[in-house]
Amino acid sequence: MPGKARPRSHGGYRAAAWAGVAALALLACDPSTAAAPRGSAATAAVAGGPGTGPLLVYEQKEGDNQDLYVVPVAGGIARRLTDHPASDGLPRFTPDGRAVVYSSDRDGHFQLWQVPIEGGEPRRLRKNSFTEWQADVSPDGRALAYLSNEGGPEGLWRMDLASGTTRRMVLHGNRSILGNPDWSPDGRRLTFSSNWRVGHQIWVADATSGEAERISGVSEGGCEPRFHPDGKRVVYVRRGLLSEKSRLLEHDLESGEKRVLVDWPAMNYDPVYSPDGSEIAFASNITGEWVVYRQRLADGKSWRVSFGKGPARYPDYQPR
Repeated sequence: MPGKARPRSHGGYRAAAWAGVAALALLACDPSTAAAPRGSAATAAVAGGPGTGPLLVYEQKEGDNQDLYVVPVAGGIARRLTDHPASDGLPRFTPDGRAVVYSSDRDGHFQLWQVPIEGGEPRRLRKNSFTEWQADVSPDGRALAYLSNEGGPEGLWRMDLASGTTRRMVLHGNRSILGNPDWSPDGRRLTFSSNWRVGHQIWVADATSGEAERISGVSEGGCEPRFHPDGKRVVYVRRGLLSEKSRLLEHDLESGEKRVLVDWPAMNYDPVYSPDGSEIAFASNITGEWVVYRQRLADGKSWRVSFGKGPARYPDYQPR
């Protein structure tokens, strides 16, 4: 899924249900379809078990089915979090780390769901006839940012989780494709991607007024942005037109300077910082199949996270 990462981003998605949307995403920035594989790692503990520490959640596809998995950041055996014939993807932890918000077409079209980190029966966050996905919960747990085509064109919306009231924050052109909204650590801004006017670009918006500013250069573009824990930087995907390679760039919001974090000779997508900012997790097809990796920023050392059959993508760290 470009900005759309995987049904997104950011992404890429699978199955006939994602088909139409995913196609648009690909045109924007995504390499495949914002889809992710599933996996079962090979180390010591079962994800979520005693003493396993913080978790990573990601989406993984096996055959025609895509579900969510969690695995200890320190290594362990992945645990399947959702189990449904539909496509479940684009997971984001809630700020308290106790649940995961995700997108699923299990009721016929993409809507927003939430599942406890221990597993169990998912809860639908909204119920309507619109396509709604790619959500992120605000740091204070009070609001949800998400994409919706309510009213026609896709826009960036905000919902108050206590009252259920909603309002559209950003609306670009009638044919614009947005993607991957992400809250800043202080909850005052939202970053997202949009292909409005000049191809997929990275934007930062005021979370109250919705006033947005493009931060990526017209000639470079980008998708799948995520804030650094310090709120001063944003990491995103930079891919040349029709290129079979993409880089992960870190953009300093104050100076405008950019630093390459990952430049593997492959498609590299779905970057996200760890809670302490010392590393990133991302997906790459460097082996020929989408796999989730972690990479330490101090020295560039990387580790494979997802294993098993099928492509895996769209990781997110459990908050500490």
